[in-house]
Amino acid sequence: MDLESGSFRNQAKKESWLTVLTLAYQSLGVVYGDLSTSPLYVYKSTFAEDIQHSESNEEIFGVLSFVFWTLTLVPLIKYVFIVLRADDNGEGGTFALYSLLCRHARVGFLPNGQVADEELSTYKKDDCGGGSDGGGGGGGGGAAIRVKAILEKHKVLQQVLLILALIGTCMVIGDGVLTPAISVFSAVSGLELSMSKEHHKYVEVPVACLILVCLFALQHYGTHRVGFLFAPVVVIWLLCISSIGVYNIFHWNPSVYQALSPYYMYKFLKKTRREGWMSLGGILLCITGSEAMFADLGHFSQLSIKVAFTSFVYPSLILAYMGQAAYLSRHHVIESNYHIGFYVSVPERLRWPVLAIAILAAVVGSQSIITGTFSIIKQCSALGCFPKVKIVHTSSKIHGQIYIPEINWLLMVLCLAVTIGFRDTKRMGNASGLAVITVMLVTTCLMSLVIVLCWRRSVALALLFILFFGSIEALYFSASLIKFLEGAWVPIALSLAFLLVMYIWHYGTLKKYEFDVHNKVSINWLLSLGPSLGIVRVRGIGLIHTELVSGIPAIFSHFVTNLPAFHQVLVFLCIKSVPVPYVHASERFLIGRIGPKEYRLYRCIVRYGYHDVHADDTEFEKDLVCSIAEFIRSENSEPNGGAVDDAEVERMAVVGTTSMRVLCEEDEEVGTSETPKAKKKNKKKVRFVLPEGPTKLDSGARVEMEELMEAREAGLAFILGHSHMRAKSGSGLVKRLAIDYGYDFLRKNCRGPDYAVSVPHASTLEVGMIYHV
Repeated sequence: MDLESGSFRNQAKKESWLTVLTLAYQSLGVVYGDLSTSPLYVYKSTFAEDIQHSESNEEIFGVLSFVFWTLTLVPLIKYVFIVLRADDNGEGGTFALYSLLCRHARVGFLPNGQVADEELSTYKKDDCGGGSDGGGGGGGGGAAIRVKAILEKHKVLQQVLLILALIGTCMVIGDGVLTPAISVFSAVSGLELSMSKEHHKYVEVPVACLILVCLFALQHYGTHRVGFLFAPVVVIWLLCISSIGVYNIFHWNPSVYQALSPYYMYKFLKKTRREGWMSLGGILLCITGSEAMFADLGHFSQLSIKVAFTSFVYPSLILAYMGQAAYLSRHHVIESNYHIGFYVSVPERLRWPVLAIAILAAVVGSQSIITGTFSIIKQCSALGCFPKVKIVHTSSKIHGQIYIPEINWLLMVLCLAVTIGFRDTKRMGNASGLAVITVMLVTTCLMSLVIVLCWRRSVALALLFILFFGSIEALYFSASLIKFLEGAWVPIALSLAFLLVMYIWHYGTLKKYEFDVHNKVSINWLLSLGPSLGIVRVRGIGLIHTELVSGIPAIFSHFVTNLPAFHQVLVFLCIKSVPVPYVHASERFLIGRIGPKEYRLYRCIVRYGYHDVHADDTEFEKDLVCSIAEFIRSENSEPNGGAVDDAEVERMAVVGTTSMRVLCEEDEEVGTSETPKAKKKNKKKVRFVLPEGPTKLDSGARVEMEELMEAREAGLAFILGHSHMRAKSGSGLVKRLAIDYGYDFLRKNCRGPDYAVSVPHASTLEVGMIYHV
C-alpha cells in the first residue's frame, strides 16, 4: 500500500501487535546495523590509550561501567523515551526537528513561503509528538511565545539555528564516510589472529578496500533486492555476540556484573585521570548509530523501534560488552594492540564463523548509514541548502530507497582514503566518535527548543534536558576533540567543506530570489499590453518556470522584449518546497488566474515536502493540466464566476486533480515493418469529460476548457531562466568570492532547474540573464 504521508503510514502500522513486531524485526536490519557492530572496536579504541590493566580490574570495570551507563542514558532514555516523540508527521532526523521549529516560529530559510502553506494538513502545529496541551508544563504557553518572539526578532539567532542544523547534517555526511571504513576494517581485523604479522599487514587493508568498493558499486541496484537479508544478518550477529558474552561471563568472571555500579566510573577517572578522560573518545563509540533510531523513524513507527531496542538490541549489547570485560579481567597481559580487540574474546573454534558474520553485519551497518546519507542530502537539496543532484528511486514499492550517483562515488573515494590513510582502528575511532557526538549535541540543542516551542513545556524543563544530556555529550565531545591530530581532524575537515558548499549555495539561492522579487514586473504592465497583449499567440501551452509566488518574473519581460510571441495558454509555474515531510496530492497544486479570462494566463504553484517523490514529466504534465481544468470548473461554479476586480490581486485556490474526471489515452501505432524507422512515436491525447446536467459549464468556461484541451494536444514548452549571477560593483571581498566564484562554480557543475522539474530537453527554451546581486 503506497500511502502519502508519514502520519498515515504510522497510523496504518499501529493497527496490531503483529504489525508492530513485524516492523520491529525489519528495523533491526535498517536501524541497528551500525549500533550492533560497535562491540568490534570499542574496547580496542578505548585501551589504545596509555592505560595499563592492574590485577584489580578497576580500569576494565570502569570502562564497562561507562559503556553500560552511556548506552542506558543516551540511546535508551534520551532517544527511545524522549527524542522519538518529536517526530514531524512520522519523520525524524535533524531536518525534522528544524522543520518543526520553522513551523512554530518564523525562522525558516525558505523565502517563498505563503500563508496558504500553513493550511496544509501536514503543517499542523497543535499536535506535535510531545502531546502537550496549550498550557502544559507550568506556563509553557507563555514561555513559547517569549522564545518565539526572541527568535523572530533577532536574525543572528536564526542564522545560528540554521548553521547548527547544517553542522549536524554535515556531520551525518561525514559519518557516512567514517562508519563504513571503521566497521569493515574492524570486522576484517579478525584475520590478524589467524595470520602472522608479516602477512597480515599486506592483507587487511586490501580486503577491507575490496569490500568497500563492492559495497558502493552495488548501491545503484538498490537495497530492496537484498534488503530481506539485512534483518536476519543483524539478528544472527546480536545472538552471536550475546551468546559469546554469556559464555565469557560464566566461564571467566561471573562477578563482572558489579561493574554496572556507577561507582566504578568514579574509581576509573580517579585512578587514570587524564588518560582516562581521553579514553572516553573510545567509549563513545558504543553509541555509534544511535541517531539512526530517530533519523529512520519515517520507515517504521515509534513503538516498533522502541520494542526492537529495549527487548533485543539493548540487552544483547550489554551482554556482549560484559562478556568482553569478563575475558579481559582474566587476561591482563597485553602483548599487542589487537589482544584487546573483540575477536580475542571469541572461542578459537568459533572465530572464522564469527568473522564471516561480523563482515556481513558491518556491510549491513554501512549500508544503513550510506542510505541515510542519501536521504539527508535529498532533504537539504529540497530545502535549498544543497546543490541539485541526480536522485534515482531504486524501488517503486519501498519508500525512501534512493540512490545519488555523485554522492555515492564521492563517499567511496573518501572512505577508501580514510581506510588507506589511517589503517588503524584507533584513529578511525577518534574521527568517527567526534562526528557521532557532534550530531547528538545538535539534536540535544534543537530538542530543547522543540520542548518549549512545539511541546509548550516550561523553559526550566528544556534547560534541565540540555544540561543533563548536554553535559554528558559535552564530556565525550571534549575527549574526542582533544585528539584532533590523531584522526579527529577528519570529520571537522569534511564538515567544513560540506558546510561551505551548503552555505554558499543557500546564500546564492537567497540572493537570486531577492533579485527576482526586487525586479519582478507588475501584472498591470502585462495587462497594459491589451487583450491581445500585442504579441503573437502560438498554439500550445507555455510553462514559465519561476521561483516567485506572485508577480511576473523579470525573465519573462526579458523574453517578451526579445521575442514577442508566446503560447495560447501561458502558465507561470513555481515548484517549491515547504517545511513538511509530505504534501498530499489533493493539496499539492495552488492555481490562480492572472488577468481576465480571455488572456488565458494562469499561475500554478506546486508544493512538495522534503521527502516527497517528484512525479516524472508525463505524470506531472497530466496533473498540471488536470489541475488547471479543475480550477476552471470550480471557478465556474462560484456565484460571481470567480472574477477578480483588482488586477494585482490573484485568487489562488487549492486544487485536487482527483475530482476532475479525465480520460487520458495513449495510442501506439506501429507499422508493418519491424525496423525502428517504421515505428511511430506515441501520440498522447487528453480529453476531458465535461460535466453535464446541474453542474453544466457556462459557454465561457466550456470554451476555455476546450482551448486548454487543444493547447495540451499541441504540446507543452518549458521556458527556463538561465541566470548568471555576479556581485554588484563595490561588494565586499567575501561576497564576491561567494557569488562570482563559489556559487557560479556550483551552478555550472551541478544539475539545473530543468532536472528539478523533470523537463524534457526537446521542449525546453532557456532565456539567459545576468543577475547583479
